[in-house]
Amino acid sequence: QVHLVESGGGLVQAGGSLRLSCAASGSILAINFMGWYRQAPGKQREFVAVISNGGTTNYADSAKGRFTISRDNAKNTAYLQMNSLKPEDTAAYYCYIDLFPGGRRYWGQGTQVTVSS
Repeated sequence: QVHLVESGGGLVQAGGSLRLSCAASGSILAINFMGWYRQAPGKQREFVAVISNGGTTNYADSAKGRFTISRDNAKNTAYLQMNSLKPEDTAAYYCYIDLFPGGRRYWGQGTQVTVSS
């Protein structure tokens, strides 16, 4: 059993910052990828950022230059630092992990981010 707990969402004004956390626990041998998706009302879930076990990162174009993903492997925790937030960043943010070996994916419950104009 694997469990992901997200935290750090909330209401912020445009231009502000938030830091999301995603802590994984349970039957984990190793985590390959840790990442974030988001879903706004009425829209499909979209990729935001991902980080590999070795620290390689990849970002959606909308996140580049404003968001930074990081991880603490000792704590099985990923972070998403979001700066210069815009109203269009408003969404539920979901973290995920891909386990190693096997590649099975687990999702968090989601945390709401609301950016007011």
